[in-house]
Amino acid sequence: MLKQLFNILLLLMIVSGAGAQELNCTVKVMADGIQGQGQDKEVFRNMQQAITEFMNSRKWTDDQYAPQEKINCNILINVTQTLPGIQNGFAANLTIQSSRPVFNTSYMSQMVKHVDKEVQFSYNQFSPLEFNDNRVTGNNVYTSNLPAILAYYAYLVIGWDYESFEAKAGEPYFKKAQNIVNNAPEQGKTITGWKAVEGNHNRYWIVDQILSPRFQAIRSVWYSMHREALDNMYQNPEESQKIILSSINTLSQLQKENPGSILLQFFFNAKSDEFASVIAQQPESNRALYVTMIGQIDVPNSQKYNSLLK
Repeated sequence: MLKQLFNILLLLMIVSGAGAQELNCTVKVMADGIQGQGQDKEVFRNMQQAITEFMNSRKWTDDQYAPQEKINCNILINVTQTLPGIQNGFAANLTIQSSRPVFNTSYMSQMVKHVDKEVQFSYNQFSPLEFNDNRVTGNNVYTSNLPAILAYYAYLVIGWDYESFEAKAGEPYFKKAQNIVNNAPEQGKTITGWKAVEGNHNRYWIVDQILSPRFQAIRSVWYSMHREALDNMYQNPEESQKIILSSINTLSQLQKENPGSILLQFFFNAKSDEFASVIAQQPESNRALYVTMIGQIDVPNSQKYNSLLK
């Protein structure tokens, strides 16, 4: 009897985990900057819960995930102001981070670390967040913009995670993100971040460069850095470090051909610490060349690299 009960419980665990969603996302909504403007704190608590459920309850792929396979991510939404003339309208900054485990270690490699300062939306605390890949704009551009932005970053997180295990495996999810860009909510200059003409560092350009043939080298580096280097670091640290260091040449050439690329910035936002760590493990006499090269590619983090020479 006990054995039968154990088998039933085991079967239930397997079944319940078989269709588990892809993301394990922790969400925090802050609105300190507008709390003194008569805003109800309950609205933002409900918003935090709604975004958490949207990210974690929705099925983003057709693949089956075991609970331990879920992708860890964090979202911070800092509401900075209300939108004049828009009911329940807000502007915010969105920070998203994701990570994945490295084989044979307890180390979590950061995959995405990005801040989006062009987040405008309307939120009704009594209505769930809804999103449809085939009807991105929904019935209202302002209420549709928040789930559209969240879905866009969900697909990017999933795409980069897949791509770190298998070359080009993230392609379907990057294309889903591009589909959102192509059909994104529009409302004059009030909703921004989706159009090429609005700047060269927004959501449009991130996914455009990911899918552009001009930037395929960065995706090759991404795969080799994770699957061939980091996942083998425990067993073969010297060879793994060589793979990571050799990628600096590839990235340098990419930067020369595409100066000011948002995708290179997006890449190094997540990966600068790992490059610095590998360079720091090289003999002092060898570091200068790597520091000079990577400092020219990743200017915002040049001070981090220069500190390795002191």
